[in-house]
Amino acid sequence: MRYRLLALSLAAALAGCSSSHQDAAAPAEPKPASPASTAPSQPAPPSTDADLAKQRMGDYATVKLSADLSGFDDKHKRMLALLVQAADVTNSLYWQQSWGDKAALMQRIPDEDTRRYAEINYGPWDRLHEDQPFVAGVGPRPAGVQFYPADMGKEEFEQADLKDKTSLYTLLRRDAQGKLVTVPFHEAYKADLDKAAGLLREAAELSADKDFANYLKLRADALLSDEYRKSDFAWMAMKKNPVDIVIGPIETYEDQLFGYKASYESYVLVKDQAWSEKLSRFVKYLPELQRELPVEAKYKAEKPGSDADLNAYFAVYYAGDANVGAKTIAINLPNDEEVQLKKGTRRLQLENVMQAKFDKIMLPIARELIAADQQSHLTFDAFFENTMFHEVAHGLGIKNTLTDKGLVRAALKDQASSFEEGKADILGLYMVTKLAEKGELDKARLMDNYVTFLAGILRSVRFGASDAHAKANMVRFNFFKQQGAFSRDATTGRYRVDFDKMTAAMNALSAKLLTIQGDGDYDTAKKLTDSMGSIDAELAGDLKKLEQAKIPVDIVFEQGLDVLGLQQPAK
Repeated sequence: MRYRLLALSLAAALAGCSSSHQDAAAPAEPKPASPASTAPSQPAPPSTDADLAKQRMGDYATVKLSADLSGFDDKHKRMLALLVQAADVTNSLYWQQSWGDKAALMQRIPDEDTRRYAEINYGPWDRLHEDQPFVAGVGPRPAGVQFYPADMGKEEFEQADLKDKTSLYTLLRRDAQGKLVTVPFHEAYKADLDKAAGLLREAAELSADKDFANYLKLRADALLSDEYRKSDFAWMAMKKNPVDIVIGPIETYEDQLFGYKASYESYVLVKDQAWSEKLSRFVKYLPELQRELPVEAKYKAEKPGSDADLNAYFAVYYAGDANVGAKTIAINLPNDEEVQLKKGTRRLQLENVMQAKFDKIMLPIARELIAADQQSHLTFDAFFENTMFHEVAHGLGIKNTLTDKGLVRAALKDQASSFEEGKADILGLYMVTKLAEKGELDKARLMDNYVTFLAGILRSVRFGASDAHAKANMVRFNFFKQQGAFSRDATTGRYRVDFDKMTAAMNALSAKLLTIQGDGDYDTAKKLTDSMGSIDAELAGDLKKLEQAKIPVDIVFEQGLDVLGLQQPAK
């Protein structure tokens, strides 16, 4: 999961969360005779959608990813360059998971604008427009993309006697007889993973921080074995390293069939030491906040890890799943429930990216849709706080169901991601409120968090119905609307927060989501999403105003070694 500087709405925090659930790898099954592919097998007619692609490029504002590297000596700059190169490998890996053969897709697109838009979307489906295809001849996005055979249905999967079929790190394929088999990621993507692991090991030799070097080596091993837990514990042990990298198969958003399979992604980060020290004081409140959650005691019986920490970073490189569609502004990792329960998580606030989204998107949205007399409550500090505590809130609640259905994420299947994001959103606002009551945050400025939270919902519902964060935001928006947490002026189309009613709605929704998770109640989860996860005509009209005002939906990055002023390491 993800965020940075004290603020946003938990909804906005949804711009992206990043984590890493780790399962022990199961014994490998036989390799299939040939890989499955969801890409069309026959050449399609040339794209005629250059104008559409050019228009859709306006949905993104360009942001340069850089940081002050004046304190880095040549050795550390070489290390940073190696980390960027390792991260870049996950671009190739994610293309293989989300589409297949990138080169073949690019060859069938005759114009540069559409090729550029395909690069941004890692395929021919528009991530900010409900996965609509924008390349001629390409059909709807398969729910399971390249994780499963194109002809496999849910029933066949459920009936398959394969113990590691739900593993985060296996592909489903067919053998020569057409029978389903599993293929571990480390076998399916061996060449790319060998390359990334080698670069991490080279970087480890240049690190002056022993804990960071140890993590890089263990992460390299993990990429080649699909066993990530040991490297997750090593990542949790790092406290002083000035540079960081998040790399591996982490989030399961791409798997819209079951939500089981993780996608490769990377972030390369430079630590803001001063801000990180300021944030550290909030961690001690986690056990207390868990006990005070507004839900029955049994749904908060688990104890969050005590080794969690908060840090602020400048992001200098995004790749793979992290770099598609709506971009993350804060990270909460690892996703492994066992690591979370024993050690907690690390929350990384990406301040430069957060600042860019606030300036280029949040403020313009508020000018269009928030009541004039409440616009002064939209602040970057509130945006940063809401975002940060969204990430912290991922560590609260419950990880194991109370109904013998196993882990929450497994029990809720394709609903798990949106419910986890929704829980983190609402509990993030809850935490801000509680910390203000305890005197750790300025209670007089609490209204800033609430107004910014609402503006954040209006920001992230624009990501499209296929996005887990957008679905979670729509459930929250409609729930708040029913509870009177905000009102809308019919004449101006502007929204106004009712502080007391939003507080009550926040507590009620928190209890509802935590209970569904604890019960592992898939049917109720799906019913809630189906009934409250869509945009009605009134909101659609309001969002149209943002489009007409040419307010970007999200951002794309100008990034890489050249932007950072780094040279490619010599071979």
